[in-house]
Amino acid sequence: MSHRAPILGFIAAVILGVSTMTPFSNAETDAPGLSASPQDLAWWKEARFGMFIHWGPVSLAGTEIGWSRRAPRPGVRFTMDPGTVPAEEYDNLYKQFNPTRFDPDEWVRVARAAGMKYLVFTTKHHDGFCEWDSQLTDYKITNSPYGKDIVKLLADACHRADMPLGFYYSQPDWHHPDYRTERHDKYLEYMHGQLRELLTNYGKVSILWFDGLGGKKEDWKSEELLPMLRNLQPGLLINNRAGLPADFDTPEQRIGRFQMDRPWESCITIGTQWAYKPDDEMKSLPQCIETLVKCAGGDGNLLFNVGPMPDGRIEPRQVERLHEMGQWLEMHGESIYGTRGGPILPGALLASTRKNNTIYLHMLDAAWMNGNVVLPPMPVVAQRLAPSRPQAVSRGAAAPIKIVSARVLPSGTATLSPAENGLLLSIPPEYFDPVDTVVALELSGPAMDIPPFALPNTSLSTGKPATASNVYRNEPQHTADKAVDGDFGTRWATDAGAMSAWLEVDLGAPTAFNAALISEDYGRARRFEIQYLDAETWKTAYRGGKIGYRLKAKFPTVTAQKVRLNILEAEEGPTIWEFQLSKLD
Repeated sequence: MSHRAPILGFIAAVILGVSTMTPFSNAETDAPGLSASPQDLAWWKEARFGMFIHWGPVSLAGTEIGWSRRAPRPGVRFTMDPGTVPAEEYDNLYKQFNPTRFDPDEWVRVARAAGMKYLVFTTKHHDGFCEWDSQLTDYKITNSPYGKDIVKLLADACHRADMPLGFYYSQPDWHHPDYRTERHDKYLEYMHGQLRELLTNYGKVSILWFDGLGGKKEDWKSEELLPMLRNLQPGLLINNRAGLPADFDTPEQRIGRFQMDRPWESCITIGTQWAYKPDDEMKSLPQCIETLVKCAGGDGNLLFNVGPMPDGRIEPRQVERLHEMGQWLEMHGESIYGTRGGPILPGALLASTRKNNTIYLHMLDAAWMNGNVVLPPMPVVAQRLAPSRPQAVSRGAAAPIKIVSARVLPSGTATLSPAENGLLLSIPPEYFDPVDTVVALELSGPAMDIPPFALPNTSLSTGKPATASNVYRNEPQHTADKAVDGDFGTRWATDAGAMSAWLEVDLGAPTAFNAALISEDYGRARRFEIQYLDAETWKTAYRGGKIGYRLKAKFPTVTAQKVRLNILEAEEGPTIWEFQLSKLD
């Protein structure tokens, strides 16, 4: 194969069901007051990118908000770290909390400079501490040395800047004496009363972001609660964490799957912790942009979290990273804002968005792909043409949509030339972007008339049988095959304390390969080898140190049937999202 041949090729499109193009509906969301209208959702779906803020007295300890409180957690059905801060110490941190450098206008400026279009703030987390002057409790910010109503200050700043504002509110409250006791109804009166305060006293509120830890609608009296909230704030958007579907789904700390029939928003941290953590390991700029692009490419939003410092400032490192994202969006924002996901389904190194007659192809490593991609003929869903072109549908045919031209954002060039089964898109190396090379493909018709379709699987290991030395609690959702399923939303995980582990893939027959793509978002691996079985001996094809969120390894071509990712040293139980083997030219 010549050097111009594509690393990632396309074959005939895999057309998904038309259900991906139709609105989500069921009895719960259709009941009055339980769901927002499409008109209310429109601005949020176009915004694509928002700022999440987790902050409170816990920032003084530098530990995780809520979860670091060492005390019973009523209603929690799963086990995890019991917490590092004794409850008495945690519950009294507010008596030292005096964030004198808190400037809400600066927070909004940082969000705007990052290209974010809305802001969601934690008014109360599971620890029960209230960041506003609630009249229903003394455990609140106005009883701290700071003494000011932070929610009011931030709400006023958002309104001044015309920044849509959302409130996070945790229904679980591990500080309240009535929560999850025989007096839980009394707690619900407290909870509903607090929400009435928040949606009455702080001007326009656009989003209510619940966090119910899997609670049922009966646990929060949600069928009464949601209509009351929408009556207080017409047009309010509500997430799916109060026991009802409400308006949008909320995958956490992962990029959601492609989904057009139901709005969704991934909530993901810029570092490793929701609240402030000194010297936290931040995501790199490529990882941040890839996260945003994969969310938009899956037809979802990204709510990107920062954890301000105890003095009230957003950490300068985080501010700089967000500013870099904003600079990228200044040049490439047309490929994110106001777009829909697809039609090309997100893959390891590609995603796509679309708007009007344009598909935006995001090449997340153009150099790895040699700048080449084969584009197939664009398929059309005839059923979607019925309202506008009934005659075409009645004849059982639809006008083909063709790629007319291609350009690299913001001002680069690209070429299109005939290729087997389609067109060869070629990007000159001078236009490769180390973060994301975005190509605008202009079409002869509406991009939304093209159904979602997938790339052929070019990974040699995807879908192959896999085994592992260790599986986290032997849970089926963490088995070895999850690292070779082609889905970056699933993972192979190992038990806590497993400082080494191996993952073995059987390719089915001797196969030549010379490259690997490994994703390990938690960064636990410290030393690893890619090994292959030669007769009865495991030999090493590649040695490496840290893996991180996306490691691309190239090595001399070897031929083998069984291959291992052998993690020789880790700081904690390693977990791998994907292990993909390839044969590159």
